[in-house]
Amino acid sequence: MVFKNKKPGILTYNYSVIIHVNFMELNQKTPKRGRASTWSPEDLQKALEALRNKYGLNEVSRLYGIPKPTLKRHLDGKNKFANGNVVQRGRMTVLPAELENELVSHINQLEGMLFGLTRNDIRCLAYQIAEKNGLSHRFNKTEGMAGKDWFRDFKKRHNLSLRQPEATSLARSTSFNKIAVNRFFDKLESIITENKLDALRIFNTDETALSTVQKKQQKVVSLTGRHQVGKLTSAERGLTTTAIFCANAAGNAIPPMLVYKRKRMKGELLDGAPPGTIAVCNESGWMTADSFSEWMDHFINSVKPSKEKPVLLILDGHTSHSKNLQAITAASNSCVIMLSLPPHTTHKLQPLDVSFFKPLQSCYVQESDKWLFNHPGRGITVFQVATILGRAYPRAASVANFANGFLKCGIWPCNRHIFTESDFETSICSVINIPVEPIPSTSNSQHDQLLVQSSSDSSTIVATSPLTSSNEPRFGATAQSSINSNYSHLELSISAYNAIPTEPDG
Repeated sequence: MVFKNKKPGILTYNYSVIIHVNFMELNQKTPKRGRASTWSPEDLQKALEALRNKYGLNEVSRLYGIPKPTLKRHLDGKNKFANGNVVQRGRMTVLPAELENELVSHINQLEGMLFGLTRNDIRCLAYQIAEKNGLSHRFNKTEGMAGKDWFRDFKKRHNLSLRQPEATSLARSTSFNKIAVNRFFDKLESIITENKLDALRIFNTDETALSTVQKKQQKVVSLTGRHQVGKLTSAERGLTTTAIFCANAAGNAIPPMLVYKRKRMKGELLDGAPPGTIAVCNESGWMTADSFSEWMDHFINSVKPSKEKPVLLILDGHTSHSKNLQAITAASNSCVIMLSLPPHTTHKLQPLDVSFFKPLQSCYVQESDKWLFNHPGRGITVFQVATILGRAYPRAASVANFANGFLKCGIWPCNRHIFTESDFETSICSVINIPVEPIPSTSNSQHDQLLVQSSSDSSTIVATSPLTSSNEPRFGATAQSSINSNYSHLELSISAYNAIPTEPDG
């Protein structure tokens, strides 16, 4: 910068101004204490290489924006946990990264086996790990567990969350195993190959209950701090109407059938129902052998199978399906192949159960709320069930919902490998390694599954059992549970981290 001096004719340079400007530019790159670092581990590695190549500390600090004390500590190896290009920002966690990763793996394994750990279980386990390995910690020794803040940060570090588990019966956890699933897919693949079936000729049918009282209320907006928030329902307890639905792997559905708990049928019961819906009445309101036989006639009339184009009907092993001679005979004479699912596996292998019933029930509750809002002072009865279903069914019965159910179950396209090892964890940990006497195979066995096959010459009814046989134990395979209430296998591997000798787990 040049300017005129006070004396005329003399020019001078103001070097102080130039130097001041240069230092201002450098100070913009120099990091200040108390601010979050903006440099990366790659920057630290390059800075350390520059220092080892005899570059000046001040120059490297300004060039990469890393504080000089940080560079000196990493260069001299004086950090306890972070040396070289290893970066550790903030306070170190109580449990080292290796132990936390092993704990997360243990949590996920138990959750997959339906023995998930609660918040207090994990806090107690963290305290036991720290004590066993002699780690310095500030956990509560009186309660013997880690703090709530530690648990909150632990969840954030490992992408964990608290979830409300869904109750799963012991029968379902043990029945969905590799042997049962493989036997089912063996039959499915052979039927598809022999009859040259496609997506249009593979159907699934299942029932669900429609109540006059909403099963689950939708959330409503209310004032914060209010202790009780209500929502109007038709009654304390509702009447149940059974609805049976059917769709194929291409996403096409046949009209449903309603089963009312009544003695006489009235035309008003079908007002507003989906087009083509039929209805029957019985004393229970549930699916019976006679009701299913009527539905089978409805299915045959809608699909119109033939010897040249037989259809496959996949359904569960309810007695009204598998031990209904009238329905089986009608299916056999009409070229309908009935394939029963293994017991207690519908939550994984039933397409309608997997992808359709949940959105249907959600839409049904919403339409029930709308009906009550538009008809104040009146309750929902069996005469309004068809009307509400007629509004909810088109919203849930989409081609994508039906087709995705078959896809997720591995039925179409046929893919037995759709299920991974984690899907069978529940059956592995529930099988007990004790000898089991073989179960004799009889026609009256509870697990007998009926498979009706039709051919061009004659129709035959074949009774098979995908889970049991006369020569094999009930569970087919045995495995010891890997769950230990004392977390012994986890502690053994944890103790090896610090080379602390422990007694082997018996």
